[in-house]
Amino acid sequence: MPIHGVAVTVPEPWGSRLQQAREQAGDPMAAAIPPHVTLLPPTAVEPAEVPAFAAHLEAVCAGSAPFEMVLSGTGTFRPVSPVVFVQVSRGIAECERLESAVRSGPVERHLDFPYHPHVTIAHHLGDDALDGAFDGLADFRCTFTVESVELYHHDPDGVWRVIRSFPLAGRADA
Repeated sequence: MPIHGVAVTVPEPWGSRLQQAREQAGDPMAAAIPPHVTLLPPTAVEPAEVPAFAAHLEAVCAGSAPFEMVLSGTGTFRPVSPVVFVQVSRGIAECERLESAVRSGPVERHLDFPYHPHVTIAHHLGDDALDGAFDGLADFRCTFTVESVELYHHDPDGVWRVIRSFPLAGRADA
């Protein structure tokens, strides 16, 4: 069954910087996964369900306003999970609302852990590589406006590709 995900894509020039950091950490998935903040993790979606899911995403995004996101410093899920990430320090509540709304539609997905918006920069690596990734971006900071949410497809070659972008079209004062 095809695998899909929904995320906020980190724009340029910061996306390339985070992609490079993941490559330097030795993460074998660096070239296959664009830097992003997950809203719906990899989920099997029947082809027949994709149109209804896309319509749901369109409705969610039509009612959601663009917002400012700040990524700042690093964090880790160790020892629970061997992950190092760049922290979302502004835009957390907006991501939480979007994540909840995305998962309230026709595609269901049980989460293994409570939702925590972040940008993964190292995953399933040894402690030295994880420590290096953690230290290497400890001073990283960027600010951008989130204007859309992307629907990704996990292609047979292992790469995550955007198949559709949904603009955030709501009003901030609504």
